[in-house]
Amino acid sequence: MVRQAQEGDVTDILRIYDAARTFMRRTGNMTQWSGGYPSEEIVRADILRGVSYVLENEAGHLHAAFALIPGDDPTYAHIEGAWRDDSPYATIHRAGSDGTERGTFRAILAFARAQHEHLRADTHADNIPMQNCLQKSGFTYCGIIYLKNGDPRRAYEWSSRHD
Repeated sequence: MVRQAQEGDVTDILRIYDAARTFMRRTGNMTQWSGGYPSEEIVRADILRGVSYVLENEAGHLHAAFALIPGDDPTYAHIEGAWRDDSPYATIHRAGSDGTERGTFRAILAFARAQHEHLRADTHADNIPMQNCLQKSGFTYCGIIYLKNGDPRRAYEWSSRHD
């Protein structure tokens, strides 16, 4: 079950992100989410903005977290490549799992698609598992965007108009 994250979920969300970082390192993604990213401050800010969500199993165990942020993402304003759709969109950011449940990304997408007809996401070039999830889920690779710090990311897009 997907639900909006609450203040009391912060510790679990940070635990989930630690597990996701460990998985990234184990699968050859050595630099994404380094330096303590996503930080507790980012997690708390996402919760306050109402854009943070968690996945909870039947036993009440939180096993995944993500941000779903409607509106223009400033880092997507310039792309080396081309977006296919210029309609309003929401961005999936900071999707991570503790690895205890299967089908996490499918559940995140089902939730996001139920609310938005146009989604964007980006990931590190070394994050092959996320690239595979995006492509298997109908997202199209559109090009390279750059984070505020200048780091490149592979950018993807899904639109119900192109589905």
